[in-house]
Amino acid sequence: MIQVDNLRKSFRDLRRGLVHAVDGVSFEARPGEIFGLLGPNGAGKTTIMRMLCTVLRPSGGTARVAGYDVAAQPALVRQHIGFLSANTAIYDRMSAWELVEYFGRLYGLDGEQLQQRLETVFASLRMNDFRDLLGAKMSTGMRQKVSIARAIIHDPPVLIFDEPTAGLDVLVGRAVLDTIAELRALGKCILFSTHIMREVERLCDRVAILSRGRIQACGTLTELRQRYHQDDLEELFFTLVS
Repeated sequence: MIQVDNLRKSFRDLRRGLVHAVDGVSFEARPGEIFGLLGPNGAGKTTIMRMLCTVLRPSGGTARVAGYDVAAQPALVRQHIGFLSANTAIYDRMSAWELVEYFGRLYGLDGEQLQQRLETVFASLRMNDFRDLLGAKMSTGMRQKVSIARAIIHDPPVLIFDEPTAGLDVLVGRAVLDTIAELRALGKCILFSTHIMREVERLCDRVAILSRGRIQACGTLTELRQRYHQDDLEELFFTLVS
C-alpha cells in the first residue's frame, strides 16, 4: 500500500546551506498494518508524511501510495488517502455533520451514498450526540473525532496520522489510539508518526526509528530488541538516535 524507495527531500537554508531533511529513506507499509515512524522532533517524520500526502514534492527517490506515484499522480494519491495531524483545523461556524459532509462532497460522494457513509462514520466514532454542534463549541476530543471522520469519510485504503495525540489529554488520546486500532482491524494501511514510546508499543506492528532524516533501524519491536540486545524500547531508541 505504501512503498518508499530512497526518498529524499532537501531545503536551501540561508545560514546552513543545503539541508537534507529526509536522506535516502526506504520502507514498505502493508494493508492491515500500523507502520510507525518513531523519532525526535526534527527527525524528518512530518516531511516524509507531507511528501506521501503530495503536499511536498520529493527531491529524489520514489514513493507509491495505493499503487500511485506521489510525484507523477498526486491527484490519484489524494483520492486514496486520509490524513490527520494534531494541528488539523476545524471550522468554527460549521457543525460536525456539515463539515464531514463537506469533505465527503470534495471526495466525490453525493446523494444517498454520502448520507449512508455519514451515518456509518458518525455511528462508528460515536459522534451522533454532537453531530449538530458548531465547531466553536466543541471540546478538544470532539474536534479530533471530527478530524478523524473527515479523514475516513471516503473510506480510503491508506491513512496517515502525524502525531495525532499531541496536545491531547490522556482520555482523549486513548480514544484516538483505540480508533486507530479499530481502523487497522478493517484492513487499512496506517502510517503513524510519534515520539511517544508507549504509543509505539501499544499500536505498531512494525516501526522505523528515524534520526537526522535517516532510518536507523526498522522491524517489529521483537526483532529490534533481539537485534540490539536491548529489552527497554526507550534505551534502544536513545542508543540509535544519540
